[in-house]
Amino acid sequence: MKLWQDFISLESDGDGYLERIFMSPAAVRVGNLIREWMEDTGLRTWVDCLGNVHGRVEGTNVSAEVLILGSHLDTVLSIDGKLGELKRPVEVIAFSDEEGVRFQSTFIGSAAIAGILPVSALQITDKSGVTIQDALKKNSIEVTEEHLQQLRYDPKSVWGYVEIHIEQGPVLEWVGFPLGVVKGIAGQTRLKVTMRGSQGHAGTVPMSMRHDPMAAAAEAIVLLESLCKHPQDFLSFDGQCKSHSLESLSTYSFVPLVRYRLGQMQVTFTVDLRAIDDMGREAVVCELSNRLYQICDRRSVSCTIDRKHDANAVICDSELTLKLKSAAYLGLKRMTGSVQDEVPVLMSGAGHDAMALSHLTEVGMLFVRCRGGISHVPEEHVLDDMMFGHLVWQSWHS
Repeated sequence: MKLWQDFISLESDGDGYLERIFMSPAAVRVGNLIREWMEDTGLRTWVDCLGNVHGRVEGTNVSAEVLILGSHLDTVLSIDGKLGELKRPVEVIAFSDEEGVRFQSTFIGSAAIAGILPVSALQITDKSGVTIQDALKKNSIEVTEEHLQQLRYDPKSVWGYVEIHIEQGPVLEWVGFPLGVVKGIAGQTRLKVTMRGSQGHAGTVPMSMRHDPMAAAAEAIVLLESLCKHPQDFLSFDGQCKSHSLESLSTYSFVPLVRYRLGQMQVTFTVDLRAIDDMGREAVVCELSNRLYQICDRRSVSCTIDRKHDANAVICDSELTLKLKSAAYLGLKRMTGSVQDEVPVLMSGAGHDAMALSHLTEVGMLFVRCRGGISHVPEEHVLDDMMFGHLVWQSWHS
């Protein structure tokens, strides 16, 4: 309990809410605290040139590849007590940044470990003009191009990567399970849609002669919802792309931004499409784009669709997933005495450090439930379910 009290007292740069960004005072304090916890557990610790906190324990086979456990500093690493006898080395990493809030660049810490962070990233600036390199130097961490290259792990030295994270959704709470196994992380496509038309007088321009981009946008957003809820009603499927692969298709469209100028009206909104099947997601993007153009043509409104971001899905390793599912079952049985149903297997709709680490090694993930499925707001809350994650670890090595 004292671990949690210490963490809570140091965790935020804000007062009454959680705010901790890359190399902020709270991030540095929490990094130091996590390092203390690691050392109390018997791990050898160090902080690398991007602020990632490492803790390592050797196994009985010192030449075996290492198993990496990790998450970013916004997530508590559940380490309590001695790790016991391990067959292979285990390294725990608290990544310095995943959210990308300060520098608008995600996975800074994990991307460096995986060897996919370009040297140019060190010169990315925050809104105050401070570079990543400057932020590290302010905290007595010197990083150069050579340091960054040395940070990359040799893929031959790594056996796998496992991450525990809150679900950030309501499914586990709804089915009554404290944890679930992740089968993969959804790929993402982000679009910026701009519709332009003219503003007509409410009383003098007949409805049939209007070119209202707001009405076109409203129809488009309803279409988008239907397409993502029932893709089988819009798409035809073949042997390569199957309807079940889009069962977890999801989207989010931001509130439209409306601008008026000299009688002209412009509506802009964004679309965020996510699916674990990259080919299926691409088919949805194509179908959506065609239908948006049709809506605008019918309403005599112009339409521009800009593709802003694409990221491929990451499929979790089948062997790691099977091991985690078995260990989760045993961990639950230890704590509850019996398990009535199978451990849930979920897709992650949110991005995680495992996406970056997948460029280095095979990855696996566990989710723990969160109250109401709420995340990234002050109401985000996890009960004692992190203890189940600890029991999974014990069951894996028992």
